[in-house]
Amino acid sequence: MTEMPGIMISAPSSGTGKTTVMLGLLRALAEDGLHVQAFKSGPDYIDPAFHQAASGRASFNLDSWAMGSELLAAISKQATGAEICVAEGSMGLYDGVATHGQSGFGSSAETAQRMGWPVVLVVDISGQAQSAAATAMGFQAYNPDVPFAGVILNRCASPRHERLARLGMDRAGLNVLGVLPRRGDLTLPERHLGLIQAVEHPDLEAAISGYAAFLRENVDIGAIRAAARGQMPTQATAQLPAPPAQRIALARDAAFSFTYPHLLEGWRSAGAEIIPFSPLANETPDAGADLVWLPGGYPELHGGTLAAADKFMTGLKKHAETRPVHGECGGYMALGDALIDKEGARHQMAGLLGLVTSYEKRKFHLGYRRAVLDAPLPGHGPETALRGHEFHYSTILEQPDAALAKVADADGNPVPETGSYRGHVSGTFFHLITAEQGA
Repeated sequence: MTEMPGIMISAPSSGTGKTTVMLGLLRALAEDGLHVQAFKSGPDYIDPAFHQAASGRASFNLDSWAMGSELLAAISKQATGAEICVAEGSMGLYDGVATHGQSGFGSSAETAQRMGWPVVLVVDISGQAQSAAATAMGFQAYNPDVPFAGVILNRCASPRHERLARLGMDRAGLNVLGVLPRRGDLTLPERHLGLIQAVEHPDLEAAISGYAAFLRENVDIGAIRAAARGQMPTQATAQLPAPPAQRIALARDAAFSFTYPHLLEGWRSAGAEIIPFSPLANETPDAGADLVWLPGGYPELHGGTLAAADKFMTGLKKHAETRPVHGECGGYMALGDALIDKEGARHQMAGLLGLVTSYEKRKFHLGYRRAVLDAPLPGHGPETALRGHEFHYSTILEQPDAALAKVADADGNPVPETGSYRGHVSGTFFHLITAEQGA
């Protein structure tokens, strides 16, 4: 183990304001001249881009369900050169799945315990006062092995409200690191998958600067820095995932952006060339690429533009004649025959697969996925076991091609979204995180 001080920003549940605290703290620490390494606990692929905008340094996911100890060690090495790590939790501190994964159940508490990072619990005290202390005390006592730094009280209505809430925290023996007054403008825009993407925010820099100023006024940032503890796990064999090809044409724009940062870093560090292109701008994938990769994103918001992108579609089809093309979630839908948007309009997609999906008939699909391949996926052969995560609202109307994999949820229950393949083209609804260790 190598010393690497850090903290975990978590909360009792989603919607408590921890992302606002996270972004403001990252920017404030960076403004103070610190090299700050951000992490996201869990399988979120939107928050890391916000973290990078706030800190000026790429952020990475740490996921104890999907990732084995070697990959967790390899990702934690991205903190080399940083002076402090700040991790943002997912959902509530102890929320995970029921079945043990590669290294755990996927909770933020597991990440904090593994790394030795004390938890800063963001508690929404609206509608309560002293009672908030009982909640916070329960989170501290639930697992005494999880290090605990203190609490930030959010959405405080008045000085009287603060006094009462502090009385409760004092009685519970909890360190209050800050109190944030209620402000309606301290929220990030959202849509059906959660936050909008960082590139879509109308004025992200001003928002993050405002969060930092707000935290400086109301939070003891020095106390948070002093509370930071932890260590970086070291393993001699720890490596990031290898690239699936040498020259990778990667779709990258507002419709296709959901790729886990550790994958791209692994591809680059192994010497692969990543060549971005924009389907929305009607750009073609590089003619010399060995592989075209279409990440997930929001193609349903751009169906008409994609359907009219004739140069992109022609270049994609030409590539698929001789070389592999793979799509994840939104990318998979774009490879299909058609996409029906929420208004019921049908948009012709690439037609490289027979998949037809609809947002008019919405159904929520969320959760970890374990897939055992029936056919090759770029970079992985048949019978390889993969770990990933699925998060979308689309409904499959037609899927006539052969199944790509046997797919199950975290508890081993089969799911119908098996992915599919035809010729050199493959697609999945899950976003790839890693192959299982030993697979």
